[in-house]
Amino acid sequence: MYDRILGDAEKLQRFLRWRVQVMERGVRLLQLRPGGINSIIQVTDLKDMPKRELRAASKHILSLFQDNYPEMVARKVFINVPWYFSVLYAMISPFLTDRTKSKFVIAREGNVAETLYKFIRPEFVPVQYGGLSRPGDLQNGPPKPATEFTIKGGEKVNLEIDGIEAGATIAWDIAVGGWDLDYGAEYVPSDEGSYTVVVEKTRRIPAAAEEPIHDVFIAREAGKMVLSIDNTSSRRRKVAAYRYFVRKASSM
Repeated sequence: MYDRILGDAEKLQRFLRWRVQVMERGVRLLQLRPGGINSIIQVTDLKDMPKRELRAASKHILSLFQDNYPEMVARKVFINVPWYFSVLYAMISPFLTDRTKSKFVIAREGNVAETLYKFIRPEFVPVQYGGLSRPGDLQNGPPKPATEFTIKGGEKVNLEIDGIEAGATIAWDIAVGGWDLDYGAEYVPSDEGSYTVVVEKTRRIPAAAEEPIHDVFIAREAGKMVLSIDNTSSRRRKVAAYRYFVRKASSM
């Protein structure tokens, strides 16, 4: 990868021009007026980035943005940061202003979703980073807002969707940063004489899971949906997000 993208001065300049083009596209989307969107949050994934390649590009890119876009970037978030990044940053740091350095946010592997949620709504965070945004989602208009919540280590959380009418269709999405927990779903009818329906049998969601959970259920009678997220086997606190849609039965 290094030789193909940054192997010589010409390739490095080509790469820098591409980065400027990406930045310019972002600038064109800004709304530079009171109450408008007037800054950019950049996210750079350094996963599997070779040390040599990272060192070659970092100083040029950071200096370029500091000199030409000083007020456009509100935060520069580095995710999946390798262990040697701190060494490279110490070498680059003297060339950066204090204001530029104050905009840097660093997240190591396993802490990506929690970091991104501080600056970006979950419905806009890509699924591979613990969010709910899938490719092509924005083509259908603004996404439905998600609700953020935290699951403490050793805790089990039940999310309830109440007031569901007979014949309604319920769909929901759930994403948990770092997963490694148990998930299940059941439908509880309002009529005490009816039986609870197991919609999703409790199963283990591995830490490596990238796709959020997406389930759909059609209610035969009025009741509520209970989504269970069990983190009792872990001591680690995790951030999560969910959203749901309820479509009532169409009247003929």
